[in-house]
This record gives sequence, C-alpha cells and structure tokens, in this order.
Amino acid sequence: MKLRFFPQEPAGLNLLSTMARQIMLATGTLSEIIGVPASEHARLVEDMHNHEAKSAELHFALLTHMRTSFVNVLPREDLYALSRYLNEAMEKLDAAAELISLYRLERLPKRAADQLEIISRQAELTVEAMRQLNNLDELEDYWIEILRLSKRAERTHRVWMADMLNDMKWAPYVRNRDIANQLVEVTRDMKRIATQVGSIIVKES
Repeated sequence: MKLRFFPQEPAGLNLLSTMARQIMLATGTLSEIIGVPASEHARLVEDMHNHEAKSAELHFALLTHMRTSFVNVLPREDLYALSRYLNEAMEKLDAAAELISLYRLERLPKRAADQLEIISRQAELTVEAMRQLNNLDELEDYWIEILRLSKRAERTHRVWMADMLNDMKWAPYVRNRDIANQLVEVTRDMKRIATQVGSIIVKES
C-alpha cells in the first residue's frame, strides 16, 4: 500500500478522536444506568445529555475547522462523514439512556450488557484509529476488527429479540425492544465509521 503523507495539521483528527472518546464515556454511563434503581436514573441521564452535547459541540467545531482551514488531513467529505457517524452514534446512546429512564426500567437482559461491551470496544479502537488517519498502513486491522465486532453485535441483537419474544408479554417486550434497537444502531454507526475508513484506505492504496 502506498504511504500517504498528510499536511501536519492534526486538529481534525484530534477532534474525531475526542468524539470517539465521548462514546466510550457515554457507554460507561449507560452501563451505570442499567445497574441502578429507577430513582437514580435522572442524575445519570443528565450526564448522558452532557456527553451528547459535548459530541455535538465537537462535531460543529470540526465543521468550522474544515471551513476555515487552508489544508485538511483528509478530503472534507471523509472528515464530515466520520464526524457525522460518531455524532449519530452518540445521539442513539443518549436516546437509549432516556428511554430506560422514561420506561423506568430497572433491569435489562444480559444482552444489553453484551452490546455495551461491544460498543465500548468499538469506541476504544476508534479513538486510536482516528488519531492514525495520517498513517493508513496502520488501519487495516482496525477496519477488520470493527467488522468482526459488528457481526457479533448483530448476532447478539437477534438472540436478544428472540429471547424477549419468547419470555416477555407485549408491553415489556416493546419497551425492551426500543432499547435493543437503539444499541444495535450504535454498533451499526461504528461499523459505518470503519467502512468509511476502509474506503479511504482503498482510495489511497
């Protein structure tokens, strides 16, 4: 693969990496939410709203950076796509937290924790990958690992849905389904990020 040398202006990559770190932090907060009584949800959901607000702030900062910077480390359309997917993943985590609070769910199936573990790992890998976008030779393993985790997330989602259909009445099923759908969509956004990185690797090879 051809080695690409980018201009030495890492601000855009730092913003993307910080957005991915916000997803890691939000995943930790959501893990707390599913482990506490409903009476404690409000405080943690407010923390989630703060994570989401920070993500949006970083997203708009990147847009401003792209408009005002003479050179960018990647084509603007790639930077925008990566930032948008990161921000959308955060919005879905925030929505999941809010739904848990609104539905007053004090206990979620183990599959919820499994999905959060996958999201946390995807985010952890993405934090480092965003920093390394000026060295594409280092990113093929990231691309492949995220796709592997995404397949695991899809299987977990299917089993979770089947278990709920078998074990729950309609109202609890609908409430839990809403959470499950938000979480699997987060993993899909993380896959979209990796796929975008893969397309950059292919274009620059």
